Amino acid sequence: MAEGQENRRLIYGRRQGRPLRGPARDAFGTDLPRLALDLGALGDLQTLFPGATGFALEVGFGGGEHLAAQATAHPETGYIGAEPFVNGVANLAWLARDLANVRILHGDARDVLDGLPDASLDAIFVLFPDPWPKARHHKRRFISQPNLIQIARVLRPGGRLRVASDIPDYVSWTLIEIAAFNRDQGCRFAWTARAPEDWRVRPADWPGTRYEAKALEAGRAPAYLEFTRA
Repeated sequence: MAEGQENRRLIYGRRQGRPLRGPARDAFGTDLPRLALDLGALGDLQTLFPGATGFALEVGFGGGEHLAAQATAHPETGYIGAEPFVNGVANLAWLARDLANVRILHGDARDVLDGLPDASLDAIFVLFPDPWPKARHHKRRFISQPNLIQIARVLRPGGRLRVASDIPDYVSWTLIEIAAFNRDQGCRFAWTARAPEDWRVRPADWPGTRYEAKALEAGRAPAYLEFTRA
C-alpha cells in the first residue's frame, strides 16, 4: 500500500454519465477553471468572496439548479458547491457562468468541511443525497455522526442545516442521526418544524431541483427538513 493511501477517502457512486455536450461541455472547459475552488483558500472566506456578508455550502449539488438559484437571489452570500459527478459540475459551471459568488469543487464535500474555519458558514444544504438503500451501504450515507460533527463545527450558532429526501427511510435516518448527535455531543441541532406542513411543503426560499421534480413525477413525496445550530 502506498504511503498515505490508507487515509484516502473513497467516493462512492457515479462520477460521470453521458458525454458532455453543448453549453455544459463548453462551460466545463472555459468557466470551471475560473469558478473552481482552491481548497487552500478556505481559511479566509472573506478573501475568497470579497464583500460577502455570509457563506454557505451545498453538499452534492446534483445539477446545480438550487445553488445557482440561491446565489442569484443572494449576491451578498458566497456559495461553495461540492459534487463528484462531472456532468453536474459542468451544468453548474454553465448556470453560474455570470455569477461572482460561486465556487465549485469537483470532488468530495468532506474536503471542504475539513478546510473551513469554525463557525464560518450560515447554511449547509444536503438535498436529495444518495440514499444507499441496502443496509450494508448505510455507512456511506452523508448524514452520519462524523459528518455531523464537522457540520456543527463549521456552522455558526443559528446557522441552518437543510436536508431533503424523497426516501422515507433516509428521512427517518436523518432524524435518528440528529437525535443521536444531540444526545452524545455538547451542542445540538434543533428541528424547526412545528407542524406537518413545515416539512411536507418546500419553503418559498428553497428553490427546487431536478431530483425533486423526478420524485414528484414518480409519485414520491419529498420531506424538507431544516435544523438550526444551537
